[in-house]
This record gives sequence, C-alpha cells and structure tokens, in this order.
Amino acid sequence: MGKLTTHVLDTMHGGPAAGMAVRLYRRHGEALEPMRSLQLNDDGRADAPLLEGDTLSPGTYRLVFGVAAYFRARGVTLPQPAFLDEVVLDFGIADATQHYHVPLLASPWAYSTYRGS
Repeated sequence: MGKLTTHVLDTMHGGPAAGMAVRLYRRHGEALEPMRSLQLNDDGRADAPLLEGDTLSPGTYRLVFGVAAYFRARGVTLPQPAFLDEVVLDFGIADATQHYHVPLLASPWAYSTYRGS
C-alpha cells in the first residue's frame, strides 16, 4: 500500500523541527485543494502518513512548511521580511502503490529536499 510521509530537520540547531506547521494540498491545474494541516511531532515527523491507501492517488501535490514561524518560535531573530517564510514544494506522485517520502532540511537561510525512502 502506498503512502506519503514527511520529515523536517532543523539544520541550524541540529535536530528535528518539532512543532513546525505543515500544510498539504492537491493541485488541480492552478487550483489547490486543501487536504491536511498539522504540526510536526517531537521527531519532526507527522504522527501518521499524510496520505495512504485510497487517499493517495497519482497527481501533483504541494507541501507548505512554515519555516520562518518555526524559527521565530525557537527564539531566532529574523529580518522582516524573513529570507525564507514558507517553503513550498510541488511534487508529483506517479504510482500510488509506492512510498513517497518528502524530507526537508531547513535553516532560516537555506533548504534542500529529495525523494527519501
């Protein structure tokens, strides 16, 4: 059974991004369908897959990570506006039987992602 998961690591502090807000959307052309909003747990992960089984289908999705709000909540002084406010990742799911893991490594100044396992 396929699933979609995420994990965020705070590269400024060297640990999981506990409490970061994440929103998931499904794209329909230019329109976005809200699917989930959550806060990451103490390990920087969602408590359960974002999508799995019948809720996971081929298509284009968007994850939005509240990077600036997270770092401000950790006491980091950021300029106004912050260099990175929200990190937006658009990605595709071609095969709903596979596991799609979308990790994010983030600091107030940079981020990277990849398809994890």
